[in-house]
Amino acid sequence: MHDARIFREQVELLRDGMRRRQKLDALAPVIDCGLALDLERRSIIQAVEERKAARNASSQEVARRKKAGEDADDLIASGRALGEQIQKLEEELAASEVELRDILLGLPNLTLPDVPEGGEEANRIVRTWGEPRPSDGVKPHWEIGEQLGILDLQRGAKISGSGFIVFRGLGARLTRALMNFFIDVHVREHGYEEVWVPVVVNRASMTGTSQLPKFEDDMYALKEEDLFLVPTAEVPVTNLYRDEIVDASTLPRGFVAYTPCFRREAGAAGKDTRGLLRVHEFDKVEMVRYCTPEQGDEEHERLTKHAESLLERLGLPYRRVLLAAGDTGFGAARCYDLEVWAPGVGKWLEVSSCSTFGDFQARRANIRYRPAQGEKPRFVHTLNGSGLAFPRVIAAILEHYQLEDGHVTVPEVLRPYMATEVL
Repeated sequence: MHDARIFREQVELLRDGMRRRQKLDALAPVIDCGLALDLERRSIIQAVEERKAARNASSQEVARRKKAGEDADDLIASGRALGEQIQKLEEELAASEVELRDILLGLPNLTLPDVPEGGEEANRIVRTWGEPRPSDGVKPHWEIGEQLGILDLQRGAKISGSGFIVFRGLGARLTRALMNFFIDVHVREHGYEEVWVPVVVNRASMTGTSQLPKFEDDMYALKEEDLFLVPTAEVPVTNLYRDEIVDASTLPRGFVAYTPCFRREAGAAGKDTRGLLRVHEFDKVEMVRYCTPEQGDEEHERLTKHAESLLERLGLPYRRVLLAAGDTGFGAARCYDLEVWAPGVGKWLEVSSCSTFGDFQARRANIRYRPAQGEKPRFVHTLNGSGLAFPRVIAAILEHYQLEDGHVTVPEVLRPYMATEVL
């Protein structure tokens, strides 16, 4: 969320940010409304302060007259009238502030200057690793997975509907191996604190990480309790310190968590609906970092490299893509997508989005730190990234490591967890 002062101090920066995201036409009226509301709010505040000052002066004069034995009925009546005006103005102010906050909650973050303008076509590949395997003769993961008896899409659909998966035998073990491998690396080598968090969160948590109010229709909700199934562990983990002031000496700090993730919109575009590419429930290990504003760029690079290191250890060719402003998520100031090559479907598959948010989330969730004793608290900067999401990693493993005899070689780093070399 933006500071309300952006309307009166940096409104042209806000307009340019929305233009870079290709959203200015849609959001220009919203920005104009916010500008007018902020002006109205400040006008009301001034009117309240003037009337309070007048009421205080009147009260002092009433006290003086009474002490002198003089009549003060006119001033008492005037004071009551001022009180009624103040109450009415404060009600108007409260309504105006709610409306202004709603507007601020609906405006996306400003992207950083190094983020390209434009939409998906302006995304920029900034790094590649590994040699993509040719697609000739490689079966798609859903075929090889069903042949090996490790992927049961038919029964997943029977149990829950389209977009839900059943892993069986070595497929289930592979899923569990990925969770343990990812978390072990992040905790033992990258220095993250492991946390195990709820997968059901409240409205305040979803608002804090900017899923709400804009994306409520995409979420799985428990409407009677006003709770939500998490779309990612980013939500509960980022909100660990909501409405708290964290110790500055602990920054930067990182957390890592495994959760299942739930997303209603999966496959809504009508593409990539086969196999593991777009599903409603999937497993993921998520990295979340807090830092100071000065540490933001360095921490974004660190977070992204932590995710890349997993793909390199798995031996999966990948590329890092800097998303253009129009393709960057609502809350992010900069986002790198890590895309792994899947030769069976002949596509680059996103397996991680590593984003820095500046103070956008922390302002919504009220997560602050105090730079030094006696100084005013500041908002932390937050970052997160998948480290990694399981379904597409599994798809890439089944396709990249596929053998001519129909089996699949297990990546070497997973063998201690799998107790087998071949699926």
